[in-house]
Amino acid sequence: MSERLATEVCIVGGGLVGCATALALARRRTPCVLVERERCGTHASGVNYGGVRRQGRALEELPLAARARRMWGRLAVLVGHDSEFRPTGHLRLARDAAELAALEQWAAEAARLDVRCEILGPHALAARWPWLGSGLAGGSFCADDGQANPRLTTLLFARAAREQGARILEQKPVTAVERSRRGFRVVIQGGSEIQTRVLVNTAGAWGPAIAALLGEELPGEVIAPNMLVSEPLPYRIEPNLGMAGPGIYLRQVPTGSVIFGGGRGAADLAKARCRPLFSTTLATLAEARRIVPGLASATIIRSWAGIEGRMPDDRPVIGPSARVPGLFHAFGFSGHGFMLAPAVGAVLAELILDGHSSTSLAGLGPARFAQRPAAFA
Repeated sequence: MSERLATEVCIVGGGLVGCATALALARRRTPCVLVERERCGTHASGVNYGGVRRQGRALEELPLAARARRMWGRLAVLVGHDSEFRPTGHLRLARDAAELAALEQWAAEAARLDVRCEILGPHALAARWPWLGSGLAGGSFCADDGQANPRLTTLLFARAAREQGARILEQKPVTAVERSRRGFRVVIQGGSEIQTRVLVNTAGAWGPAIAALLGEELPGEVIAPNMLVSEPLPYRIEPNLGMAGPGIYLRQVPTGSVIFGGGRGAADLAKARCRPLFSTTLATLAEARRIVPGLASATIIRSWAGIEGRMPDDRPVIGPSARVPGLFHAFGFSGHGFMLAPAVGAVLAELILDGHSSTSLAGLGPARFAQRPAAFA
């Protein structure tokens, strides 16, 4: 049955960023409607690795990451559950001297933004974490970073947003968006319409397509991060692990399963489907066993992938449109938006309602693509 709705803010996309935005607006008693083509958290938001880290990010993201880390620490108050967040620390490993130098340089720059990392040589690594393999050049440890459960988090934010008064429409694909006298007219499959003053584009890999409906061309590449999980093993890998350069990442949950990520699967945006690739899975396992030799006998029980959007510079687009008044974007998180999402929602609400935010978005706005052609590496 079709219906006509009127609201102050319409959010297109029910991933974690969209649900966090809906919650932030609802907490400020702002009428909002979120529209999701499938179920909230169906794609990257619900099936990602679950890392909650500041270490290794682009420096432009660190103000958001700092705010997000504070929010992760009080998630139980914000959404009624901690989403299994644990500050286990994030250990970033270097395979050679060049990667170790890159870790040292990043740590020095990030320290000016109040991110503290401990640089460790190979002997210190082996002494603290004897289950690591040999041949590593060193690492960097950020003790305040951690991990959480992505399968819970988006659903928790969606539930909290509903409880605060936001309306969430699931399994409602958007078929058209256009400017109207009031602001925007959003048409949903089946004929329902939403009239809204403000439109927020949190559509993930579909973000560039939503922007294009309103005449704004933004780049976007579709990726499908490749993931797998092991049988339960004796618990010993406490920190969230990553590499200084391209490579794997892995973490172990207290029940014993090890979650691995690395490389990409295959994605079909038109069909909204993706799948892991066996060759990628094998390569991930081979590197994981070099980094943590004790995983050599681990049995893999499941693999998967998730549809995600990537930008040419691997930084998200967040902020008001450079061309369309009343339109805000937050997409293209390039595989590392899970940790940032609570803060992104809070900042978007401030930009919409107050016209400004104390959290810097410098270097992340859509205007950075208006002056030069975008190219993917």
